Order: sequence, then structure tokens, then C-alpha cells
Amino acid sequence: MKKALIVIDIQKDYFENGKFPLWNTENTLNNVEKAIEKANTNNIPVILIQYVAEAGSIFFNEGTEGAEIHPRILKAAQNAKKVVKRFADSFHQTNLEEVLSKLGAEEILICGMMTQNCVVFTAISKAAEKYSVKILSDCCTTVSKPIHLIALRGVSTRVELLDYNEAI
Repeated sequence: MKKALIVIDIQKDYFENGKFPLWNTENTLNNVEKAIEKANTNNIPVILIQYVAEAGSIFFNEGTEGAEIHPRILKAAQNAKKVVKRFADSFHQTNLEEVLSKLGAEEILICGMMTQNCVVFTAISKAAEKYSVKILSDCCTTVSKPIHLIALRGVSTRVELLDYNEAI
């Protein structure tokens, strides 16, 4: 099965000194970098998703530094396709499905921020149903460990949860 790695919203506002810092961001960032490196080694295409909020939102405002994808992710995924979104579901009103189709993807490996929001909504999107969907649980984070674990438990009946070493 041809795989694609989807990296969702690893953006500056989620890190220290950002407008909405999350729990466990450094560890998650390290794991996502390793997952991207492993994907690159195994010729698995990487797709970077960037949330750009509507004017007046709390964070990820268009044109702000906080909306930028983390520079370590950009460095690790220099050849990645980029998809900009305005909703939690990375498929909704974006060209993600077109990008995946051009890549011939049959299996999507999803990781990123925030677990209970954009990661889960992308994984259970109606548009994702035609793919074998896996969430890289060690490459996701959110506001707290309990919320992260609750979200993963909740989505586990719909998609497979793996560590990046198992999936890539």
C-alpha cells in the first residue's frame, strides 16, 4: 500500500512564547522530525498542513509569525507538499484529496497538533474513508496529557493508532 505522511499544524503559536502553547511540544516536535526523516528514507511523501485562521482569531492569524510552520519541520520536510486549511478537517475545502490522489496514496499516516481537534477531525473525515488511516500517537499533542489520551481512546474505534517506528 502506498503511504503518505500528513503533518498537521506544527506551527509556532503552539510552542513556548506562542499565542496558544500546548503540552509536550518539544517531545512531539522531536518525534515528528524523526518520522519525517524516516519517511524521507523510505520514499514516503510528506504533506504539511498549515492552519490559517480567519481575521480576529485567537491564534494562527494570517500573516503572523505564529501561523508559520515550525522551522525544524520545514527543514526536515524540504520537499513536502503544502496544504493550507481554514477548518479542523484538513480535507474540508482544501486540495488535500487531490494531492493524495496524485501521489497514489492508499494509506495515510496522520500526526500533528491538536490531537482532539485537527488530528482527529482529519482522521475521521468523510474524505478519509477511502484510505487506510493511521494516527502516529507519539507524534501528536494537545493542551494536556489527559485530553490527548482521551482523544486517542475515542478515535481508536475508527482508526489504527501506532508509534511512528511501527508505521513507517
